[in-house]
Amino acid sequence: MTQPDLRFVNCLDATGLHRMAYWEWAGPSADAPVLVCVHGLSRQGRDFDALARVMSSRYRVVCPDVAGRGRSDWLRQPGGYAIPAYVSDMIALLARLDVEQVDWVGTSMGGLIGLGVASLRGAEGRPGFIRRLVLNDVGPAIRFEALQRIGSYLGKVQRFTSLAEGAAYLRTISDGFGPHTEAEWLALSEPLFQQDGDGWRLRYDPAIAVPFGAVTPELAAVGEAALWAAYDALTCPTLLIRGADSDLLSAETARAMTQRGPGARLVELPGVGHAPTLIHDDQIAIVRDFLSS
Repeated sequence: MTQPDLRFVNCLDATGLHRMAYWEWAGPSADAPVLVCVHGLSRQGRDFDALARVMSSRYRVVCPDVAGRGRSDWLRQPGGYAIPAYVSDMIALLARLDVEQVDWVGTSMGGLIGLGVASLRGAEGRPGFIRRLVLNDVGPAIRFEALQRIGSYLGKVQRFTSLAEGAAYLRTISDGFGPHTEAEWLALSEPLFQQDGDGWRLRYDPAIAVPFGAVTPELAAVGEAALWAAYDALTCPTLLIRGADSDLLSAETARAMTQRGPGARLVELPGVGHAPTLIHDDQIAIVRDFLSS
């Protein structure tokens, strides 16, 4: 399958319902296992096209657009743009998919959502929702300086005269993604834009920056404690991918994650910061080999 189908699921929020879009890549059979891939803060589900094309030989691959991004609805209240609400949306998605367990690949924010989903426990000793978890350049402790860097551009309303101009702008704020050819970068960038009159704009709600901008060092410390508690409770096999030059996930936090909770298997990628795009063959192989082990 070279292109995914676009589907929607209704999710509950404080004001009613919103639709979350998800891109579904058909697997080899109707009963194939499910792989859920969730993107970073201002990205969308088409980030995983290259990974999904490979993994769809074994999996039904589902790549949601988190609320406020891509083809999903924008929320009426910006306060809803938060990890607990995203976890709730994913539970609605898993119910729609009608599966008891999935494998999960989460980049940055998508990893934190996966951590939240994986920490949920079923009644009467039933296993959690996630069988195997891949955390792509994220962990319970996030450097506040990285949050400030992201906040410097998040939510700014900008218009571009062409897709090429928009892609060039994204490249200026995405050094951590590592080296990509022009064709690779355009393929990653194109789904992030939509036409707006005679120009182009990014396909996300600028209001996602509101709760993000309200995070202080004190609030971040409280959140870190809760995330460590969730991580320490994990029992599923976990792979941690870290860009060796990441400014968001420190080497110290990554090492601690190999010694606590599920004892994550750590792979560091030289020449990459925050966050690896998982489009190159070597990075795809790391994910594939872990999920099939």
